[in-house]
Formats: sequence, C-alpha cells, structure tokens
Amino acid sequence: MAEATVQMLGIRKQFPSVLANDNVDFTAYAGEIHALLGENGAGKSTLMSILTGVLQPDSGEIRINGETASIRTPKDALQHGIGMIYQHFKLVKPFTVAENIVLGDGNVRVLKKKKLEAQVKALSERYSIEINPSTLVWQLSIGEQQRVEILKVLYRNANILILDEPTAVLTAEEVKELFVTLRKMTENGCTVIFITHKMNEVMDYADRITVLRDGRLVKTMTKAETDEKELAKLMVGREISMGRRNTTDTTTERELLRVQELTVLNDKKLEAVRKLSFSLYGGEILGIAGVSGNGQKELMEALSGLRPAVSGTITLKGENITKRSVRQRISDGVAFIPEDRYGFALVRELSVADNAGIKAYRLPEFSRGGIVSYKKLTKQAEDFIEAFEIKTGGPKSLVQSMSGGNAQKLILARETATNPDVILASYPVRGLDIKATESIHQILVKEKERGAGVLLVSEDLDEIFQLCDRVAVMYEGEFMGIVPIGQADLETIGLAMSGAARMEGDPNA
Repeated sequence: MAEATVQMLGIRKQFPSVLANDNVDFTAYAGEIHALLGENGAGKSTLMSILTGVLQPDSGEIRINGETASIRTPKDALQHGIGMIYQHFKLVKPFTVAENIVLGDGNVRVLKKKKLEAQVKALSERYSIEINPSTLVWQLSIGEQQRVEILKVLYRNANILILDEPTAVLTAEEVKELFVTLRKMTENGCTVIFITHKMNEVMDYADRITVLRDGRLVKTMTKAETDEKELAKLMVGREISMGRRNTTDTTTERELLRVQELTVLNDKKLEAVRKLSFSLYGGEILGIAGVSGNGQKELMEALSGLRPAVSGTITLKGENITKRSVRQRISDGVAFIPEDRYGFALVRELSVADNAGIKAYRLPEFSRGGIVSYKKLTKQAEDFIEAFEIKTGGPKSLVQSMSGGNAQKLILARETATNPDVILASYPVRGLDIKATESIHQILVKEKERGAGVLLVSEDLDEIFQLCDRVAVMYEGEFMGIVPIGQADLETIGLAMSGAARMEGDPNA
C-alpha cells in the first residue's frame, strides 16, 4: 500500500449535546477514491470539518504524507493542499461566478474581469462543468451554484479533494465525466475523499469505503469486500429496502392540476419554461427528471405562485388559479416543498414551533383578533415531532441545530398538515442520508395513497424509479415526453435529459 496521504488518528469532538466523533481513525491513501458513508448525524461532516480546519478536535492527531500537521484554520488546510466542497454552499450571491471562484485567493491582487472570466471558462471546459463565468450567483439554480463550488476547489489545484454530495446536480453522463476527472487526479497521486449517500456511486467509483455510525467508525473495506445491501445495513444498523417504494397503483381519473401552454421567465428575463402542457391526477406521483437549470425551478415557483406566468394557464380542480397569490393557492390546497430548504422553506434562526406555524398562525384555531396562541403552535410542533419522528431538542430548539433530514421532515409535516390536494416537491431528499430518504419517501407515498397528486422534481434516477407512477424529462424548458414508469428505462431517460432523444409511449397508460 502506498504511503497514506491523510491519517486522522483518535479524533474526538464533543459538542454540548452530542459526541460527534468518538475516537475515530480514518486513513485515505494517495491515488485512491475513498468513499465516506454514514447517515446524517454520523459524524462525517464534523470529521471532514476538522480535516479542513473549520473545527478543532478535542483530541487526536492529523498526519499529511506521514508528517504531523497543525491545521487550525481553512487557510492552513489549503496550504496542505486540502480543498472541500460543502453540502451547504459558501458563496457570495451578489458576486459573479468568476469572482466567487477567486475569492480568497491571495495570488489575485487585481481583478481583471475579462482575463479572469477567460481563466474560469477554460477551467470549466477542461472539467466539462458548464457554467457562465459572468453570471451573478443569485441568478443561478441550486445545481448551478454547486458547480461553482466544484470549480472553486479545482481552481486552487488541491491534491486532497473532499466532495460532499457533489453529484446530486449532475446527469448520469456528467457523473461519469466528473469521476473520469477525479480518476485522473488520483492517477497523478491525489487523494479524493467522497461523501455520498448513493450506493451505486460507491460501488461504481470508490476504491475503499469507510462507514461511520453515531460518531464511531464501523468499518473500512475495499469495494470488492462489500455490496449495497451490506453498506446500507452498516450505515443504519438495520435492513433498508433498496427497491421500489411506491408499490400500490392508486392513480385516479380525477385531474387535480392542468397546465396549458405555460411560459415562465427566469431571473434574467429569458424563457425558462416554454409553452408547457401536462396534467397531474389524484393518487399519483408524477416525476420530472432533468439536469438542474432546465426550467424546473421556474416551473415549480410558477405553480406555487412565487413567480408569474408570462402566458398560459394553471388550472386547479377545474378553477383557473394562474393569477392567484401564494396565500390563495395554499388555501386552495397547494403545498410546496422548495429545493432550497433553508432559503425558502425554513428560517434557521427561528424555533421548530415558529417554523411549524409559518402557514398556520393565521388560522382561527391558532389566533384570535390578531393575537397568536403560542401554546397552540407549540402543541402543533409537538404533534409534528411525534408523528414524523423528528429528532430535535424540542419545539423551542432552533431549526439551525437540526440535521438536514429532520429539517426536511419538519417541512413535510407542515406542508401536509392540511391534507393538500397537490404537493409540489423539488428535490425533497437532496443531501439526505439513506434512512432519512426512506422516511421522506414513505411520507410522499402515503400522501399519494391518500389521494393527493405529487409533482416530484429529481435528478436522482434511482429516486424516480422508486417513487413515480409516471415520469417526464425536462430539457430547456420543455418536456421530452411523459411515460408510465413501466415504459421508462435508464438509457432513454439519460438521452432525453441531454436533449438527444424524446421518450415515446402512452402517457396515460
């Protein structure tokens, strides 16, 4: 075995309410792609934050290339060639893509806009990461913002690269291209540490795998020594179903939502959704697959009332709601789970009870004469915590202290509390671990079995095949066809996501 590039020995990190890392040993070698697995709260992010100097361990030692390394700050980590792409982005939204990429680089003294953008353009083309260097970050979708984070690390020539769920925004072909790039880096002696919840990616691309659970090291093994079923069990401590989770055909002929010739503009005032037409029926989950940035964000915002339609109509249960407000659509039975859970769905600085009551506080059972009953809102939050098995310090604890999976459960609890007819769900399990994903999927299936229509936006084709009754592929603001899930296959969907083919079949079969 080659000399270890990274060694973390006996790492311990205690927070006031949790022991995040309990004497963890972790070793990643030069020339390998090392997958780090574990559900949310397992200690993965804490361990990598210690390696990158964001956090300091209570005890333990870090060695880089056999030498003890003192990594007290992220700057120290960069000097050791360590770069990390975080799950929650660290971008300055009023700045351009190029400005964000060089931000913090001490070698750039004077910003020459055209030269800088040309460098970023060349870098993006080299790694096949499509992005416009002159675009302001606030104008980008969540997926496009993650591409900027990838380029930030590559720009600094890191030889120890840590990636936290970076493929969530890529097509199957782009994932392959990314790992071709990463493999080239390992062939040159680099170390790649890859945090993911996707079993297929681990089995396809990892050389070795380390599993953490409840802050402790469970096992480190080579890919040849394990399989997806065992990895899931090691992560969670019990068997997890990896197959289809939507097993009951409950689709009705009741048309809940009809979209006709809908056109919507993006933040740049360009057409993001182009004369789109489709229907959503009661008791079904209709999936929209596609690469982020092809109009999914604008479509869901238009359906929820957050973004105006330029033309076309949106009909809910036979009534035209195209010009109705967000509040009116909520009253009409539309629920929205946005792709950015902390930017749109939750206020991190507020309590669980406050966030649970964001939609309900106006209702007569929670307020009278403009005076809100916090006792009733707290009771509602307690009911949500119990019914959805939300792990939190209680109704008064802040949302920012919750894991991503539990935060997402809180959103679903709130959005489904009034038994909505239509649930708009954008990337509902993005960044979540396998256990939280299973839980969220069960909630969505339960809602569709209740009779709701669920419109699901996802780039994860495994999720599409696990959940959906029908699937559409969105490309450049248009659908490349809608087919029953039984008539879909990975190759055809992949081609449709790149605009190379249309899906054929009876959409109502």
